[in-house]
Amino acid sequence: MVKSMKRPSKQCDLHHSSVRPISMTQSRPLSIDLKDVTKTYRGGVFALRGVSLQVHPGEIFGLLGPNGAGKSTLVKIMMTVVRPTTAQGQVLGKPVGHNGTLANVGYLPEHHRFPPWLTGRQAIEFAGAMCKMPRKLRVRRTDELLDLVHMREWAKRRLGTYSKGMQQRIGLAASLVNDPQLVLLDEPTDGVDPVGRREIRDVLTQMREQGKSVLVNSHILSELELICDRVAILVQGLVARQGTVASLTSSSRCYEIISRATPELASTFDRVEFESLGEGRSLLRIPSDDPVAIQPILDRLRSSEVMIESVLPKRESLEDLFVRSVTDPSTGVALDPGANRSVESDVKSFGMPSSEVSDGGDS
Repeated sequence: MVKSMKRPSKQCDLHHSSVRPISMTQSRPLSIDLKDVTKTYRGGVFALRGVSLQVHPGEIFGLLGPNGAGKSTLVKIMMTVVRPTTAQGQVLGKPVGHNGTLANVGYLPEHHRFPPWLTGRQAIEFAGAMCKMPRKLRVRRTDELLDLVHMREWAKRRLGTYSKGMQQRIGLAASLVNDPQLVLLDEPTDGVDPVGRREIRDVLTQMREQGKSVLVNSHILSELELICDRVAILVQGLVARQGTVASLTSSSRCYEIISRATPELASTFDRVEFESLGEGRSLLRIPSDDPVAIQPILDRLRSSEVMIESVLPKRESLEDLFVRSVTDPSTGVALDPGANRSVESDVKSFGMPSSEVSDGGDS
């Protein structure tokens, strides 16, 4: 049977990403292993309601969610800036809140503020001093980081003269001054131009290659899709979905054939969706990522002397997945991002079993 269909708002090629397969280091503990983290503010306002997630050594992990979903609160809990209501688990093998662990953690807050009268060099050296680094080591490390973020030319200028993107580069360098094993980055590419974003991606990729872990929170989903090994989507204080982008979008994988096929010919194919593109062109969508499955269809089109324009593997983009995760399937309206609602009502609004919402597993 042929099904009429609406084309997804945005899709991406199956093999577009530069993300490499995760190489788990069994001899090292998980960089982040959180279980049932909750945070309730005065007045019974819930920010987090049982968040569980894991980040492996040598992994770039993307934390996604709408504003107010609890992402920054979760990061601040790991940095001991915010005290959780309840929390189980470990960061770099130590209990959450262990102050000594922070010596091996780098942190870039979303709204970091350095004194505007400091130069870029002074800001990085100041961060090193806060980490109790010897002066010679601070100077050497600052030189390395200025080169890493491409800011040596502006190192002697005051931060007050910097653009937002330049300040973000210095903030990133400051978060790496202690050569951390784990880095928590809150909107690291905010205000950074496309060239700068690519350079920051290169820095994060280098860290991954060195076996270090990066947890990055960003609204630029296309950037996360390029570099993240796994992602978690946080909605209303809960983990709605967690896993690799490939696994989370596996149900959307298909092949799209643009050709001159007619509705009558398309109706002879099983499980093929048809869409007219106008001017005699049509789109056939086959719900399979197996190239063998589309060969009989291609053979039939050729034998019928139908011109084939393109054959492409497709799947949902990370943006499509995100929108689906934060939208009420029954109404098509975006969910209230805040966590101050009943767990039962949220489980129903997600349109999925409660175990998938709360367990944080790779699904």
